[in-house]
Amino acid sequence: MTDLTDPQSPIYIEKCEGIGRLMLNRPGKRNAMSEAMWTMIPDAVTQLDQDQDVRVIIVASTSEKAFSAGADIAELEAIAADPARQESNRLAIRAAQRTLACAKKPTVAEIRGSCMGGGCGLAIHCDMRFAADTARFGITPAKLGLVYPLNDTRQLMELVGPAKAKSMLFTGRTVTADEALRIGLVDELWPDEELTAKTHAFATQIAQVSQYSLRGIKQTIQRILDGQDDDDAWSAELFRAAHDGEDVREGIRAFLEKRQPSFRWNGDI
Repeated sequence: MTDLTDPQSPIYIEKCEGIGRLMLNRPGKRNAMSEAMWTMIPDAVTQLDQDQDVRVIIVASTSEKAFSAGADIAELEAIAADPARQESNRLAIRAAQRTLACAKKPTVAEIRGSCMGGGCGLAIHCDMRFAADTARFGITPAKLGLVYPLNDTRQLMELVGPAKAKSMLFTGRTVTADEALRIGLVDELWPDEELTAKTHAFATQIAQVSQYSLRGIKQTIQRILDGQDDDDAWSAELFRAAHDGEDVREGIRAFLEKRQPSFRWNGDI
């Protein structure tokens, strides 16, 4: 079994002060994603998601040149010739992305350099994307004779809308950081040298608020994205139960005492 805390591993995790980091670590290949790397991501996400010391998950790269250049094209040639590997690779990618999208804790992609193909697919399954102002984005199946998966297409459309998604997918073109911000593909842009600090500062803000609130809000947003348009028994109970929780008592006391709250809830909703 792979040691996901080993910094020599192509995927590894680390944590500090409530923030977990999932690191893409194949810099010599610009983090080109192999099937083996995809298969490691669900365990990495799950470990951080279940770790009570972690409140936020950042997905980042050890490379200054690339978040991820996309698929490992040399491996893709072999996969294309083997139907069994086509399916195993498809399932590995889907499991990695869905595990990230379904994480209970907030997830933030920290993007510098190239963010292409599968790398962009990984980023769009995070809750938020912070990028360096020199980052570049592209989703290129049309340049390889492939078809972008439905789930990934949906994620992209939810961020940028149908027309911009078509523009990116129909052409496979490279999108600059400025355009990515303008169309909603990324949420914030920072100079390269400030990116890690700004992403960490944002994650620290998230780590300091009520995790009960965050957990419920994230689940509520996902239900809306999945088509729910009104309260039901689940959402009504979530709203009611919050009033009985330890975090609301602490939040009210802190407000009245004019101090920062110290939220302690760290469970499951």
